[in-house]
Amino acid sequence: MIDKLVDTHIHVWDLQQAEYSWLQGDPSILNRTYDLDELEPQRKAAGVTTGVLVQAANNLEDTAGMMRTAEVHDWITGVVGWLPLMDPIATARIIDGQYGPDSYLKGVRHLIHNEPDPEWLLQDTVLESLGLLARLDIPYDLVGIVPAHIHTALRVAEKHPDLRMVFDHFNQPPIANVERNNPWERLMREAATHPNFHVKISGLGTAAGKGQEWTTKDLEPCIEFALHYFGDDRCFCGGDWPVSLLAGTYESTWKAYRTLIEKYLEPEGQAKLFHQNAERFYKL
Repeated sequence: MIDKLVDTHIHVWDLQQAEYSWLQGDPSILNRTYDLDELEPQRKAAGVTTGVLVQAANNLEDTAGMMRTAEVHDWITGVVGWLPLMDPIATARIIDGQYGPDSYLKGVRHLIHNEPDPEWLLQDTVLESLGLLARLDIPYDLVGIVPAHIHTALRVAEKHPDLRMVFDHFNQPPIANVERNNPWERLMREAATHPNFHVKISGLGTAAGKGQEWTTKDLEPCIEFALHYFGDDRCFCGGDWPVSLLAGTYESTWKAYRTLIEKYLEPEGQAKLFHQNAERFYKL
């Protein structure tokens, strides 16, 4: 029985406090404010004990909102925020002035999947900022959705081999074809050879593309792939609330992940995926 369960991927957003351009005109249930208190009964039912908030907009207002949320919810121990990576001087100034080693800031992310150029991270100014993160040992969350994003991440790793990175949502695997020799699989196998790449088992219900009709069988090849190539030292989990609600309840998402991880790993390995790896990666 696992007594600690870290959710490394939780979103909150307040449409009155920050701009979320990707939600403009969105007809889904996501197009409203989501407050963390709304998650509380589902969190307890799922057995989640610790959480990390993850950015949902490329602006400082969203990050500030997450920081305020973390301050009033003791089970939130980290924030993956946004910094203006295209401006290395501003990035350094904000880290020095607001987000030192004792702050809630435990990682950085930019919505690269919303950028027209899949090589957005390879801009000279962005690479300079990523180099700063590497020197400060602040990890970077990669929110890619196409194989080109994995290819870009591999090139970033060549330029900054000390930068710790995690593929959010496993870079949207083609779940129906995960065992075939497709571009996603080939590139992820290459990424697995770099020790600083990690995998976040999250968002798989929505990636299945079946709405709420997916089952653990749909996700099993993907989790098996992650464990085989990245091992039980470089994988951890995230619930992706509230985006995951598009594919079912928060509790059902965690039930599927726990069922499969407990199937493939002994208790020692389970503890790594459920909390130890996350605690180490984000320094929680």
